[in-house]
Amino acid sequence: MTAAGRSVELAIETRGLSKRFGHQLAVDGVNLAVPRGSVFGFLGPNGSGKTTTIRMMLGLAGATEGSVSVLGLEMPARFHEVLPRVGALVEGPAFYPFLSGEANLRRLDAADPHAATATRRARVEAALERVGLTHAAGKKVRAYSLGMKQRLGIANALLSPRELLVLDEPTNGLDPQGTREVRSLVRSLAADGATVFVSSHLLAEVEQICSHAAVMSAGRLVAQGTLAELRDGGKARIRLVTPDDGLAESVFATFGMTPAGGRNNGALVYAAPPGNPAEGDGVEPEAVVAARVAAGVRVRGFAGEQGSLEDRFVALTGEGFDIAQ
Repeated sequence: MTAAGRSVELAIETRGLSKRFGHQLAVDGVNLAVPRGSVFGFLGPNGSGKTTTIRMMLGLAGATEGSVSVLGLEMPARFHEVLPRVGALVEGPAFYPFLSGEANLRRLDAADPHAATATRRARVEAALERVGLTHAAGKKVRAYSLGMKQRLGIANALLSPRELLVLDEPTNGLDPQGTREVRSLVRSLAADGATVFVSSHLLAEVEQICSHAAVMSAGRLVAQGTLAELRDGGKARIRLVTPDDGLAESVFATFGMTPAGGRNNGALVYAAPPGNPAEGDGVEPEAVVAARVAAGVRVRGFAGEQGSLEDRFVALTGEGFDIAQ
């Protein structure tokens, strides 16, 4: 459902999706809702259950409990109808090392019963061009770098028009230029009308290309929504430089604010309680300043900070994220 209560069409929906390996519960009751037409970031530290969830979504692994539908059809019962409409790069690409990039794509395309033979060459060439591998089309894959293999894997996912692209760590092994190219590619795919589901542990990647995101931690889905909604879930912070620590701390307490890491670069840092200042239920920095002055707190420096995605994700998972390439 949208914020206004209107139903939205979903490209992917999971209901109580769980996966157990022996005594280990790798995925625990995940209820995921991926709107059609979105660029959806699937975030979480390594080992949080992202890839296992993707494998169940695509019918590559059976669920212990729960169900999943992709493009409106139940999986894996209707995978014959779903998979031709889905392009995927999961757990890194695998190719014949002694064949060229172009020859690998031709073989993979030939294995697709839905692919038209007459247009195979043109489609392979177009896919290689779109991922920037035309210059290496005739080179054997064993000579490809990791980043080039990633691009070839994405090219394979693009051999035919797809309604849904599922990309697991698509920028793995890419240099900064290659990363920018993949981001541009993802945006262009979304502009063409495809839903793009991007699994990543890189916060910067998701912030730059995604409209929606979900956060996994220890096998559980701990948050999902638009990026704006996830940011709003983070706590605003106030930094204060003062020689009157004790008095300042008591003023913070009257506003229900709590310490956020003690002193940081000489400043007291306090986090505001949840609330939306635009609706009158949050902490207004101006009111905090006025209260300090009235209490006799000497203010040498003051700054208000909105909650960030990084703060929100660290609070949800208890772990840090890679935030830069």
